[in-house]
Amino acid sequence: MDKEEQTSAAKFLPKRRDLESLHAAARSCEGCDLYKNATQTVFGEGAEHANILLVGEQPGDMEDRQGHPFVGPAGRMLDKALAEARISRDEVYITNAVKHFRWIQRGKRRLHQKPAVRQIMACKPWLEAEMESIHPKLVVCLGATAAHSILGRVVPIGQARGKFFNGQRGETVFITIHPSAIFRQREKSEREQEYRRFVADMRLVERKLRGMAAA
Repeated sequence: MDKEEQTSAAKFLPKRRDLESLHAAARSCEGCDLYKNATQTVFGEGAEHANILLVGEQPGDMEDRQGHPFVGPAGRMLDKALAEARISRDEVYITNAVKHFRWIQRGKRRLHQKPAVRQIMACKPWLEAEMESIHPKLVVCLGATAAHSILGRVVPIGQARGKFFNGQRGETVFITIHPSAIFRQREKSEREQEYRRFVADMRLVERKLRGMAAA
């Protein structure tokens, strides 16, 4: 998996760009070499005209096996935080910057590997097509890979977290951590603290959306 082909998903996009057509076309995407070792394409899911687009990094092991985004521990953490912030998951669209799982084998486990920049860029046409179809008011980047894809540059999460930016297409973009980062805290107290910060970030999103609706 070290010799990735520098290709693009653009040629796999369908002429019709509604979510149903995009989802169907993405199943056969070979826009980069990640499809070779993934179980399946994991496309975005959610409300057709969602106000909020949540963008993660890539599918994890459970997502790759089940074919749905954010169904593992990070997804459950995200659901909990959204509920506390009074954001219904039914009212958002959730996807990943990269639609195939990148991993390495360690014994019986498949361990996550961060996508390469060329893989993020190869998969970007799918994300752009999702955005064009949904027209979200807010794009929430969950982690550095998502922020890189949306903003087109490397984004230091520590500095950008909790802030709003203007996206490449004029959309409002918010930066926060990927919920999986909460699990990487060693101590229970640290995990709880990081979770509370994540909920606070989601509340900022909810307040921003409410303010946009009132404007």
